[in-house]
Amino acid sequence: MSAHAPSNKQAALADGAGHGPTDDHGHLDGHGHDHGTMKGYVTGFILSVILTAIPFWLVMTDALDNKPLTGIIIMVLAAVQIVVHMIYFLHMNGKSEGGWTITALVFTVVIVVIVLAGSMWVMYHMNVNMMATHDMNPSMAP
Repeated sequence: MSAHAPSNKQAALADGAGHGPTDDHGHLDGHGHDHGTMKGYVTGFILSVILTAIPFWLVMTDALDNKPLTGIIIMVLAAVQIVVHMIYFLHMNGKSEGGWTITALVFTVVIVVIVLAGSMWVMYHMNVNMMATHDMNPSMAP
């Protein structure tokens, strides 16, 4: 091939191929599924901002006097935000990849729950069993 001869890709581009309405420019996943629209990304972004602003407002203004309730609300909103990210930014649904993404998600959630619950259990029991109690009888001290 000569140094001045155009490659197949250059020749196709010179003919106008690759810029038509059927060219995907790498925006499809190989199965014909679109990776998202601007409307979807903007919707996901707005939901993410709202789901971040609400917990921030709850904590900064001390809107609820009940701290455990505030913590629960923040955790629920965090879980909702994770779902928003998976749907709008990661494009996970029951149809993509033949359902394997949902299977992987369920497995991941189970592992995370086991790790978090186990960690909380260990920390609780370490606190109960290792911390000195304040109501010890002074006569029992060495």
